[in-house]
Amino acid sequence: MTSSSRRVVVAINPAASFGLGSEVGPALVTTLRGLGHEVTSLTEPDFAQLLDATRAALREKPDALVVGGGDGMVNLGVTALEGTRIPLGIVPSGTGNDMARGLSIPIGDTEAAITALTAALHRPPRVIDAGRIAFDGGRARFACILAAGFDALVNERANRMRWPRGRSRYTIALLIELARLRPIEYRLTLDGVEHVERALLVAVANNLSFGGGMKVAPDASLDDGLFDVVLVRPLGRLAFLRIYPRVFAGTHVTDSRVVVHRAREVRIEAAGVVAYADGERIAPLPVDIHMQEGSLRVLA
Repeated sequence: MTSSSRRVVVAINPAASFGLGSEVGPALVTTLRGLGHEVTSLTEPDFAQLLDATRAALREKPDALVVGGGDGMVNLGVTALEGTRIPLGIVPSGTGNDMARGLSIPIGDTEAAITALTAALHRPPRVIDAGRIAFDGGRARFACILAAGFDALVNERANRMRWPRGRSRYTIALLIELARLRPIEYRLTLDGVEHVERALLVAVANNLSFGGGMKVAPDASLDDGLFDVVLVRPLGRLAFLRIYPRVFAGTHVTDSRVVVHRAREVRIEAAGVVAYADGERIAPLPVDIHMQEGSLRVLA
């Protein structure tokens, strides 16, 4: 190895064996090796095995962990890196890519993303925050947004559906949940202060967007040591459909029925709701969320 080369672990999305993301992993590994970096490439049949393999590889203390995929792969990286100072690199190739979007990493252009990554390998990493989730039976970590409301209900329904496959399954799940739209009774504890709320959605945001660019928390910052806790209070179906498109521009927060709190410690309680973070299923509520300020290093 030369003084400019790095030891890099590359974890590749196990679901990206076909489609648009199938070429990202090989291109990433080939480019890094071509530049003289020592690369350990990890491919496993599922996320659980890939997480185990990544944790094992990180015990060798490489210079960086790079993930190829979407926000689920970012979540795997964030989880594996807990308690280390190893930086995380991202080459986005998923459907959402909201973490890459929040870090201004090129999206939809693999070559540009790899070029940005290789340049970042030679700079000090950016230090950002992450969130720790505790729930009955376990714990988890996230870097983007934890959601527990309408969007989580849509995810939960779509995950139970066996037909159709692909994105249309989520569209059908959304229409079903929209027809069943009703407020959820929440008990929120924000930095020790209890709030009882009826709301359609609660999002605990470290990053500004989820769902492929929906700016649910447009003023959130990745490195301010605080979560933006966004609540959407009860709306009728027509009002919900009117406000929904505004989320992509982040202008929904000007509506009086959208409330934003800031907190370091958040507890969410509600019956029949499952929390999702970085697009991944976490656990049924209640969950306790703790801000891990400055705990994540990223190559961005």
